Amino acid sequence: MAKTNPSSIARAKRVKRIRKKVAGTGERPRLRVFKSSKHIYAQIIDDSSGNTLVSMSTIDKAFEKAEEKGKTAIAKKVGVMIAERAKAAGIIRVVFDRGGYIYHGRVKALSDGAREGGLEF
Repeated sequence: MAKTNPSSIARAKRVKRIRKKVAGTGERPRLRVFKSSKHIYAQIIDDSSGNTLVSMSTIDKAFEKAEEKGKTAIAKKVGVMIAERAKAAGIIRVVFDRGGYIYHGRVKALSDGAREGGLEF
C-alpha cells in the first residue's frame, strides 16, 4: 500500500469544497490553476460540456521565460498569455478556481496577469 502525503490529502479536500461552489458555464467558463514546484499551469474549462477551451503553462512551446526572473514573474506572464489566448477564443468573463491553493504568491500573480491581459473575474 502506497503512503500518501497529508498535505496532498488536505489539498484534495479543499479542491472538492471549492468545486461545490465554483462551476464554469458556456458564457462564463472556469479558469483553473495548478502549480508544481517548477511549473504553473492554467486552463479555461467549460464544465457544462466538459471541454478545455484554452490552456497555457510554462512548458508550452509558445512560452519563453528568458527575460523573467523568479517563479512569481513567470506566473504573471502565464496569466497575461492565457488572457490573450482566451480573448482570441472569444472569452472575456471567467470564474477563478485557485485549485485548493492559498490566493498568494504565484496563484495571485497569475490572476493579476490574467486581469491585466483583459479577463474579467
